[in-house]
Amino acid sequence: MNLQEILRLVDGTTSSNSLELEISGFASLRDAQAGELSFFYSPRYLQELRQTKATAVLVPLHFDEAHSSILIKVKDPSAAFDCIIAALAKHEEYRPKPGVHAAALVAATAKIGLDVSIAAYAVIEEGAVIGDRTIIGAHTFIGAHTKIGEDSFLHPHVTVRERCLLGNRVILHPGVVIGSCGFGYDSKTGTHQKIPQIGIVQIEDDVEVGANTTIDRARFGKTQIGKGTKIDNLVQIAHNVVIGPHNIICAQVGISGSTRTAAYVTLAGQVGLSGHIEIGEKAIIGAQSGLSKNVLPGEIVIGSPAKPIKTWKENNFYIHQLGKLFDRVKALEAAQGKE
Repeated sequence: MNLQEILRLVDGTTSSNSLELEISGFASLRDAQAGELSFFYSPRYLQELRQTKATAVLVPLHFDEAHSSILIKVKDPSAAFDCIIAALAKHEEYRPKPGVHAAALVAATAKIGLDVSIAAYAVIEEGAVIGDRTIIGAHTFIGAHTKIGEDSFLHPHVTVRERCLLGNRVILHPGVVIGSCGFGYDSKTGTHQKIPQIGIVQIEDDVEVGANTTIDRARFGKTQIGKGTKIDNLVQIAHNVVIGPHNIICAQVGISGSTRTAAYVTLAGQVGLSGHIEIGEKAIIGAQSGLSKNVLPGEIVIGSPAKPIKTWKENNFYIHQLGKLFDRVKALEAAQGKE
C-alpha cells in the first residue's frame, strides 16, 4: 500500500511529496524498520518517536515537531493504525465450518440451530438450546437447559453449567466457567453448611469474557452481565452481582456478591470490590483499589481503601515527603540538644 492509498483510507494529510512510496508492514515505534508504518498518540512515547526507524508515522492533528519519518496527521492515530492493519493484513478470525464432530456428545433433546459448529469432545446436555451460527469449541461443556443465542463463539474448554442464559454474539475464551455455585455458607452451627445456589447467570448480547474468568450463579434470581460489557482474563464475579451495560473490567478484578455497577463503569486491574455496594455510571476505579463503599456517577477513585483521586494524589505527595520531614525533625532535635 502506498502513501496515497493510506491517506485516502484514513483521511490523513502529510507534507511529504513521496506519495507513491510503498509501505510493506507495520510495527510499534520501538520495533519499526524502514518500509514500515507506526503510530504515535501519547506524549509518554515521544522519545520512542524521536528514535523510531519507521518510514511513516501516524500522528495527531496538532503534532508539529519535525521528524525524519514521514508524518501523517490524522484525528485518531490509534484508530487509523487499526484501519490500516486490517487493510494490509487482510486478517480474518478463524471460524470452523458448520457441523457436529463425530466425537461430540449431543443430547437427543438439545436443540441445535442452523450452521452451528460443535467440535470434538464437546458435551451438550439435555434441553440445551444453541442458536444459529454459534461455535462450540473442543472439550466445551454446555449444561442442561442452558440457552445460547446466535453468532456466539465459545472457545475450547469453556464450561457453561445448567440453566444459564447467553445472548447473541457472546464470546467466551478458553477456561471460562459460567454458572458455578456462588460461595455461600452458613456457619452458625460451628460447621460450614452450604447454602443452596439455585439461581442462574444471564449474559446479554455482545459480551466478551476473557480466559479463565469465572462468573458464579446466583443464590436465587440471577447474576447478570450487561450488554456490550468486556471482561478481561482471570476475573472473579460472585453470586447475584449485576454488571451494567458496556462496562470494562480488567484482569484480576474480584467482585463480591450482590454488588451492582451502572453503565460504562471501568474497573482497572486487580480491583477488589466488597459485597452489596453500588458503582455509578461512568465511574472509574483505579488499579489495585480496594472498594467497600458506594461510588457516585462519574467519580474516579483509587487506593486501598479507595479515595477520590484528588485526595489520593495529595496523600501520596505527603507520604513521599515523610523522609525529608524526618530529617528536618532530627536536625531540629540535634540543634535543640546543642543549646
